[in-house]
Amino acid sequence: MKFKIDEIVSVLAGEIAGFEDRLAVTQVGKVIEVGDGIAHIYGLRQAMAGEMLAFPNNVFGQVFNLEEETVGAVIFDDYTAIKEGDLVHSTGQLLSTPVGPELLGRVVDPLGEPIDGGPAIPTTQRRKIDVIAPGIADRQPVKEPLQTGIKAIDAMIPIGRGQRELIIGDRKTGKTAIAIDTIINQKKFFGTPEEVICVYVAIGQKESTVAGVVDVLRRYGAMDYTIVVNAGAADAAPMQYIAPYAGCAMAEHFMWQGKATLCVYDDLSKQAQAYRQLSLLLRRPPGREAYPGDVFYLHSRLLERACKLSNENGGGSLTALPVIETQEGEVAAYIPTNVISITDGQIYLEPDLFFAGIRPAINVGISVSRVGGSAQIKAMKHKKVAASLRLDLAAYRALEAFTQIGTELDQATQKQLDRGARMVEALKQPQYQPMDVVDQVAVIYAGTQGFLDTVAMGDVARWEKEFVEYFNASGAAARSELARTRELTPPLEARLVEVIRHFSNVTTLNKKTVEGIDLKPLDEAVQQLRTARS
Repeated sequence: MKFKIDEIVSVLAGEIAGFEDRLAVTQVGKVIEVGDGIAHIYGLRQAMAGEMLAFPNNVFGQVFNLEEETVGAVIFDDYTAIKEGDLVHSTGQLLSTPVGPELLGRVVDPLGEPIDGGPAIPTTQRRKIDVIAPGIADRQPVKEPLQTGIKAIDAMIPIGRGQRELIIGDRKTGKTAIAIDTIINQKKFFGTPEEVICVYVAIGQKESTVAGVVDVLRRYGAMDYTIVVNAGAADAAPMQYIAPYAGCAMAEHFMWQGKATLCVYDDLSKQAQAYRQLSLLLRRPPGREAYPGDVFYLHSRLLERACKLSNENGGGSLTALPVIETQEGEVAAYIPTNVISITDGQIYLEPDLFFAGIRPAINVGISVSRVGGSAQIKAMKHKKVAASLRLDLAAYRALEAFTQIGTELDQATQKQLDRGARMVEALKQPQYQPMDVVDQVAVIYAGTQGFLDTVAMGDVARWEKEFVEYFNASGAAARSELARTRELTPPLEARLVEVIRHFSNVTTLNKKTVEGIDLKPLDEAVQQLRTARS
């Protein structure tokens, strides 16, 4: 075998040219204490705050405390696989998570690993989980509605794309139900320019509860555009701590591509508790309710990332729906007041209303949206639809309390009470049945303009169901016009009135009846008797 000298010379010349007299230096530390999801490490003098650390057995952690001689770190995987004396390597990278459309329809942990029994996720894109929120110059005002499909919210507490709206209430009052209904309502926009990519982050919940939520989303076809991030009650506190940031990073990937996104954090109370646990274990000074002093920053830096980007940045949006659980209705507690002050409004769910059968159990008095009418279509803002609905319901509640003392009422007051009671009935809504905003406008218009006054209280829900079916069939022309213009002009209002009146003539529910007996003459006689007494 002959060697070609020129080939050998060229190979050697290439190797010499590519030679660098540089050592690969890696920062290494040693575990001196480990337990409860945290570790103290000696060494790593060049470690950065928030830097990823590589432990043995393919376990990862993050720098949490920078102390004089040691580094305090949180461990994201099984900390029992780590023992005293193990070597820890710094990575020089900040914590990141996989992102991209490949995650849609999947259930993952905060590190992006699938936990739904499916195949590995083939994405090469990653995004840092904790980044600085876009500045004022990179944003634009919130002015596009994010339709929840829930009448009471879209009419009185509208949410805009890019807004932060808190859902707050006691345990088992329907907080998660509102978030899930909002995700399901985005189904009609999937595949259109108005589509909304949804991320549901479950923090500290039972695995069975999260499995139930995923099952509902699959049943209604919502997993096609949804990512579920789960850090369950059995997961370590560090995983619960980073879960909302990971979910936000996954949503931001789509936002910066010009798409609308929705991120639900269910719930941030448990994230704050996980953060408190880590802080106490790492000897950070406790403050009010034993939370560390920077617990406000924990939530503010997360929720500030919700925004509507300027057109120069693609015009994408990230809408945040954080959930906070209160104890016995105590909204003045530490964490609830923190998040209330950070967000752009809150939907407060009241246990008394919930157990009275008024669902969603929204307390209209202290629920508010600070974006308001900017996040509503013109038809919903019409003075005869939802413009005065909040005030009317508040007046009804005050009158209802007044009548508890047995005071005689005049005819006008009784009429106001009757109409308010029927509006409360009309705003009730079954779970997993979001309503199109066009149908909402028609139903609320019928209620505020007195077309429900002659319907028996027990028949309001059935009247509404049958009317929506009629509106979509026989009233399809008027409905299509309303859906196209999104504005209730005088000619269109006249057509809507005609549709409602025609339905009232053909339905059997346009009179107060009990077992076929017309109660309207009896009501009139009672009113005359009350008038004579007064």
